Amino acid sequence: MKNFLAVILFTLIAFPAWGQDSYWRDRQGHPIPNTESRQSERGFGGSVLVTSDADWREKWNTPAETVPEFKEAKSLPRGKHIFVLTFFANPQLSNESSADITCDINIAKPDGSAAMNQTNTVCYKGPIKGSAYSMYLALPVIDFVGDPDDPLGKWTVRISLKDNIRKVTLPLKTSFELR
Repeated sequence: MKNFLAVILFTLIAFPAWGQDSYWRDRQGHPIPNTESRQSERGFGGSVLVTSDADWREKWNTPAETVPEFKEAKSLPRGKHIFVLTFFANPQLSNESSADITCDINIAKPDGSAAMNQTNTVCYKGPIKGSAYSMYLALPVIDFVGDPDDPLGKWTVRISLKDNIRKVTLPLKTSFELR
């Protein structure tokens, strides 16, 4: 999966979606099908990733030509941290070259009850520095640590990523196992 994310990040840099329906492309420029954690619609792309990389910020804050590699986390023991990162690309810009991206965040415990439920959280609002076709990290980064009283099992993360100018919502979903 580590290499898969690097390929996707490279793809975003190498093949911008000039008004195409699907944002995600392979190295040959062919559309990549949507998955639960990676979606695109009408050129707007979004992705959610759970990583155990405590240094995710340093990996992300590198020159644009450096493709960061994040280790995907599928399970974690109690007491360890994971981070939920949400990415977006190619938002519709206003006349002032600004983006307006919000998201609904829901984290469900193994029994389906909500551990976190936020609506219309600001993910990015303001001018885009650089190309809108580049990948951007959404503002809410979730730092999760399994406490001793948290239930063991599969936790589900749902992010509804909304480009409010384009009027597109991408339903993103991933999960991890607390053991």
